[in-house]
Amino acid sequence: MLQALIVASTEETPNPLLPAPYDIVWSAVVFAIILIFFWKKVLPNVSAMLEARGAAIEGNIEKADAAQREAEEALAQYTAQLADARAEAGKIRDAARADGAKIVTEAKESASTEAARITATAKAQIEAERQSALVSLKSEVGSLAIDLASGVIGEALTDDKKSKALVDRFLADLEKSEKAAK
Repeated sequence: MLQALIVASTEETPNPLLPAPYDIVWSAVVFAIILIFFWKKVLPNVSAMLEARGAAIEGNIEKADAAQREAEEALAQYTAQLADARAEAGKIRDAARADGAKIVTEAKESASTEAARITATAKAQIEAERQSALVSLKSEVGSLAIDLASGVIGEALTDDKKSKALVDRFLADLEKSEKAAK
């Protein structure tokens, strides 16, 4: 037994961490085959897929930037249109105020003209009625005065020229005394 121990000690004991040389060779061959397969088939497909994905992402970023620029341009146009609309509304408001003031002025002028015309018409009508009343009054006062004078004198005053002259003189005297009283 001792001899068996010595023989066993002279034989090398394999390292449990190191595989056998035939395992290393066959593992290297299988690894090389799998590496070549991945290098030739899988890696180009994965690379193409990643490039397509990167291009899609870049395209989406460019689209988003273009959309951002369009939105900013639309906002600028909207702001400009809003400013133009406000300016136009201000002009329309000012024009409406000016038109309103013009209409008010024209209405005042028209009312003043109409009032002056109505006043002139009323004065003319009053003067006509006054003259008519004066003539009517003269004839009535004259006939009453003649009748009264006829009754006082006791004689009939039928001469129209004399009676008219007498009435006119009487009314003239009456007007003089009326003016003097004022």
